[in-house]
Formats: sequence, structure tokens, C-alpha cells
Amino acid sequence: QVQLVESGGGLVQPGGSLRLSCAASGNIFSPYVMGWYRQAPGKQRELVGTITSGGKTNYADFVEGRFTIARDNAANTVYLQINSLKPEDTAVYYCNLRHYVGGASYWGQGTQVTVSS
Repeated sequence: QVQLVESGGGLVQPGGSLRLSCAASGNIFSPYVMGWYRQAPGKQRELVGTITSGGKTNYADFVEGRFTIARDNAANTVYLQINSLKPEDTAVYYCNLRHYVGGASYWGQGTQVTVSS
């Protein structure tokens, strides 16, 4: 079993920055991939980006360099740094972990990001 807890969301003005955190605990074993997703009201949940247990990152096209996924291995935490926030970035941001062996997938509860002036 794996537990994921997102934090760091909030209200920010357009052009601002946020760093979201995802603290992972439980039975985590390599190889795995972790992803950040977001879901805006009335829209489908969409992938923002992923990071593998080996540290390889991939991003959706809409990121356009504004989003960066990083990790702190000592803290069992992955981060999503978002710069130059736009109103269309407003969404609940979710963390996901999937084990390659067995295919089990886990979700956090989400953290709200609201971009508004």
C-alpha cells in the first residue's frame, strides 16, 4: 500500500509561482513512475508530467517549459514547480504513483491551485 499526500496549492495571481509537494509513504518499490495530473472544473483530468524512479522526466506539450518536476529522495517527496501561472492553470492537482511490476496505481487527495487577479 502507498499513501500520497499533496500540498502547496493556494490562490496566486497570474504570473506568480507555486511549488506543489507530494509526500509518498508505504510500500514503494522500483521501478515506478510518478505523475502530476490536474483537473479543472468541467474538464477531464489531464497529465501534466511524469518522473520515473530513475529520475527521467517527461511533460505534456502545454507545459511549454513552465512546469518542472523534481524529487527529494531523502524526504520521499516529489515536487511540481509552476512558474508564470495562468488563469487556465486553475485546477485540482493530483499526484499518482504506478508500479511497473504488478501495475498497482495510487492517487493522492489533490491540492487546489487557483490563479486569479
